[in-house]
Amino acid sequence: MRRIRNKAFYFLILSFVFLFLAGRMHFGLDKKITVEEAAGINSSQAKLVHSSTILKEEVKTEKLSEQDLIATDSVAITRPVAVTHPGSEAEPPLSRGELNEEYYKVAKVVDGDTIDIIMNGQTERLRLIGINTPETVDPRKPVECFGREASDNAKKLLSGQEVRVEADASQEDRDKYGRLLRYVWRRDGLFYNLEAIKDGFAYEYTYQIPYQYQEDFKAAQKNAEENKLGLWADGACGEKNINSTNVSSSTKSSCVIKGNIGADNIKIYHLPECSYYKQTVVDESKGEKWFCSEAEAIAAGWRKAKNCP
Repeated sequence: MRRIRNKAFYFLILSFVFLFLAGRMHFGLDKKITVEEAAGINSSQAKLVHSSTILKEEVKTEKLSEQDLIATDSVAITRPVAVTHPGSEAEPPLSRGELNEEYYKVAKVVDGDTIDIIMNGQTERLRLIGINTPETVDPRKPVECFGREASDNAKKLLSGQEVRVEADASQEDRDKYGRLLRYVWRRDGLFYNLEAIKDGFAYEYTYQIPYQYQEDFKAAQKNAEENKLGLWADGACGEKNINSTNVSSSTKSSCVIKGNIGADNIKIYHLPECSYYKQTVVDESKGEKWFCSEAEAIAAGWRKAKNCP
């Protein structure tokens, strides 16, 4: 503080000298000022102005330094410093589309809704979420209608491709067979799960609880049905499967409930309004049956399909 006061006093003296010399020039107090004297005065004025500017800066710096010392005596002050490497600029945050996402090689297309990929150096089998295609590889079941077409379509779209996979928080990580439950995208952005339904090679499939893209998948199936695409085309699976009101000639026209036996010998019946009624085939040689009422089906040991309204 003492140093600041001394410099302030010195600044005031210089200011008075400056004003005195300026007054002499303006009011002509000297009888005669030569060119040399005028040049000397101008030089003195310039020096005074320069000294005054330096002094102001020093006083300002001293005040700031004193304030910093006072502040740091009572509180430790941390000032954030932005570190920038020479020649570089701060990068903007990455958007979702620019994130580094890992892609995996498709090792095998099992069928329309199941594929194998190479993940972390080993083969992982994926069961694709939200879709179901007619069976082609289950040794306990015959090849179902449009199963080969669905499988061939999957091979055309996915064989040899690299895919990005996505889990769904609403679903389990794996199914009871140990398969990862995932959605898959190709590198070019094709969303296979949706594409298979949209083109009529797969059905929308909800397993117990809704999933993330359920509305989109249901809308895609409705559009495929209305436009008779793929398995929804007239006669694609025979009149019995496409027209829910027609049944075999040996069955009464009023007995339209389909009793199906699943892969785990689970007995499930489907009503005409159920989502998978049209693609369900009753194979009486396997013990599957037609029922005339729900009560009859339940009494025989069948339960209602979960995708029925």
